[in-house]
Amino acid sequence: VRFLGYVVCGLTLTLSELQQLLDQAATAMTMDSLRICLANADLPWLCEEMPKAMGRALDGVQRIAKIVSAMREFSHPGQDQTPTDLNQAILNAVTIATNEWKYVAKVDTDLDSSLPRVPVVPGEFGQVILSMIVNAAQAIGDMQRQRPDHVGTIRIISRRLPDWAEVTIADDGCGIPSAIQDKIFDPFFTTKPVGKGTGQGLAIAHNFIVRHHGGSITVQSEPNLGTTFTVRVPLQGSAHIENPPSAMTR
Repeated sequence: VRFLGYVVCGLTLTLSELQQLLDQAATAMTMDSLRICLANADLPWLCEEMPKAMGRALDGVQRIAKIVSAMREFSHPGQDQTPTDLNQAILNAVTIATNEWKYVAKVDTDLDSSLPRVPVVPGEFGQVILSMIVNAAQAIGDMQRQRPDHVGTIRIISRRLPDWAEVTIADDGCGIPSAIQDKIFDPFFTTKPVGKGTGQGLAIAHNFIVRHHGGSITVQSEPNLGTTFTVRVPLQGSAHIENPPSAMTR
């Protein structure tokens, strides 16, 4: 990134110096040659557009670096529960899912800075949040097909409760019909067309959170208004849970 910045400055300076040489040239032949060279190069256009182009390139490199960094943390190896910064895990999932939501929605985050590191399997927790974000973006995309002017919002909130870390992912997409809300965590159940969904995303998320972490997932949804998923995991890890919230797993 720093090197590209030097290139922009260097090329701009070089072109400016060529212009000065043109003004100071001693012979008509030299002046004519320089004038032709600069005319062919379209100096004013280059000076105006090159910094913009390089700025876009720098922005692209920075976004790639951010995604690579997020994926490195997201794919943390191992199956053991590790004290994890859940807020950073959420931000990593948002970054990785950018291509899913950036064309249909904006993402707002409200992350509790008092949330401590929580014992989770980092890869599993990240996969759950990623799945929720992708589902939210797809629901908003479905809404846009009905209302092309609709720009959706995905709102992600983390909170520290007395014994739990809570994450909510809310969208203003097409919602889930009440008749099927109790089936969405069932393996292979999907409302998507054939070839568009396996019905495994929410089932896997439920398995990770409830069975592996002693937590819970709940859903509230209204057709054409949106859906809110709430994920809770114990602050002290699943080994410390005496009474798992079984009534709240759906």
